[in-house]
Amino acid sequence: MFFSLAINPIVFSIGSLPVHWYGLILGVGALAGLFLAIQEGKRFNIPQEFFMDLLLLGVPSAIIGARIYFVAFKWEDYKDNFIDVFKIWNGGIAIYGALIGAIICGIIYFRYKGYPFWRIVDICAPGLLAGQMIGRWGNFVNQEAYGGVVEESFLRDKLHLPDFIVNQMYIGDAFHHPTFLYESLWSLLGILLLMVLRRQKFVRAGEIFLSYFIWYSIGRFFIEALRTDSLGFNGSSGVASLINGLWSPMKWMGFEQGYLDPAYGNIRISQLLALLIILVAVVLIVVRRVTGQSSAHYSDPIVSTKAAAADSVVPEHAVNTPQNTPQAVQPEEEKAENGEPKE
Repeated sequence: MFFSLAINPIVFSIGSLPVHWYGLILGVGALAGLFLAIQEGKRFNIPQEFFMDLLLLGVPSAIIGARIYFVAFKWEDYKDNFIDVFKIWNGGIAIYGALIGAIICGIIYFRYKGYPFWRIVDICAPGLLAGQMIGRWGNFVNQEAYGGVVEESFLRDKLHLPDFIVNQMYIGDAFHHPTFLYESLWSLLGILLLMVLRRQKFVRAGEIFLSYFIWYSIGRFFIEALRTDSLGFNGSSGVASLINGLWSPMKWMGFEQGYLDPAYGNIRISQLLALLIILVAVVLIVVRRVTGQSSAHYSDPIVSTKAAAADSVVPEHAVNTPQNTPQAVQPEEEKAENGEPKE
C-alpha cells in the first residue's frame, strides 16, 4: 500500500502564529519579480525605491483581487462560512484576479508618480512571470491546482520527475498531473522569451506587457483543461465545442481533460478568459501601431512628467542670488561713468 508523503504546509510557528509555505513561497516570488524590475529599471534610470513602493502597494492589491475573483465564482462554498473568505493561507486565489488588482493599483500609482503606464508595465512583465513561476510551487505544497489522474509510471518514466514531486502528487488515492509544474515551466520559458524580445529594436511601448498576456494565456488555456478544480459556468454548447476543438492537439499528445464538476458548468472560465485575452492583446498591438499610440519604442528613455516639471522650476534662492538680479548687471558704459575701469 502506498502512503502519501505530503509536505507539511506549515514551515514553522512563532508562538501560536503558524508560518505557511504558501505565503512564504508567494513572498519569494514577489521578491524575485521585484529584483528583475529593479535591474531593468536601472537601464532607464528609474530609482529602485519606485519599484519597492510599487511592490508594497501592488502585492496587497493583487492578493485582494485574486481572492475576490476566486470567491465570486465559488460563492456557494463561502456564503455559509464567510470567515473562510479570509483564510487565504489555505489557498484559493486566481491569477487573473491578481492581475486585475495589480493593474488597477498600477494605473493609480503610475499616474501619481508621473510615469507612462505602458512603459512601466513593460519593465514589470518578466517579473510578473517570475512571481507566477515561483508562486505555483505554493500550490504544490498545498496539493491544489493539480490535474487529472495519471499512472505513476507517467510521472516517473515519461516526465522523469524526482521523488519529492511524484510523492506529493499522490492525492486521495491516485497520482495526478503536476499542472503547477507545467505552468511554472511555461512561465520560465516566457521570462526568457520576453528578455530576448525587449532587446529587439522593432518592439514598441506596451508590446512586452501585451506579449506577456499572450504567452501566459496560451499556456493557461491548454493547462487549465487538465485541472480538476477549474472555476466554470454554464455556457452555450457552441462555445464549449469551440474550446474543446482548440484543445484537441493535447489529445493527440496523449493528454485527457480533467474532471469538471457539472454543478459548476460546462465551460472553464480561465480557458474562455485566456482566449479573450489573447484576442484583445493582439488587437491592441495592431490598433496601437496603426493609430500611432505606440510611437515610442521600448528602448526609448522613460521620463516622469512630475520629475520633468520639478526640474523646470527655478528655485527661489537661485533667482535671488546677486549674479541673477538686475542690479548686479551693469552695462560697460555705466561702469565707466562710475569711474570703474573697463576690462
